[in-house]
Formats: sequence, structure tokens, C-alpha cells
Amino acid sequence: MTERHATIASASGLHARPAKLFVQAVQEKAIPVTIAVGDGPELDARSILSLMGLAAGKGTVVTLRSDAPGAEGALDDLVELLETDLDAA
Repeated sequence: MTERHATIASASGLHARPAKLFVQAVQEKAIPVTIAVGDGPELDARSILSLMGLAAGKGTVVTLRSDAPGAEGALDDLVELLETDLDAA
């Protein structure tokens, strides 16, 4: 299982536009990815409803996981996206 940690950089956290952009990026990777906050449940990162339910604000550390082939590069790309202020883009 490949795991990466990311700190949410967007001012609005994983809500609205940043969540939409992140879900689109996960779906483009075409591999299963989960996202969790702390010891919370691992949720499907391809679901905008799951992301909204995390209530992950700016500065929240999330954990991304996948056991699919090619997960290392995919998760690195997703971490980079989460650590970018998507509200400013």
C-alpha cells in the first residue's frame, strides 16, 4: 500500500472548487485512492461528497492511500495538487 500525506493549502479547504478539481484529478488517474483525516475513516477520493464530508480546512493534514500499480507517481501528483492554493488558480 502506497501512502502519502498532504497539507491542504486552499483557503476554503476541500470545499467547492478545490474539491471539484481534486476529484477530477483523482478520476483522471484511473486508480482507486482513499483519503482520510487523522484516524478517521478512509473515504473514496473520487467522490466529491466524501471530500465535503471530511470538513478538511486549510492546514488540515490528509492521508492518501492506494495499492494500485503506478500509485507512487499518482499520489505524488495528487499531493502536489492539494498543497497548491486552488482558490488562487
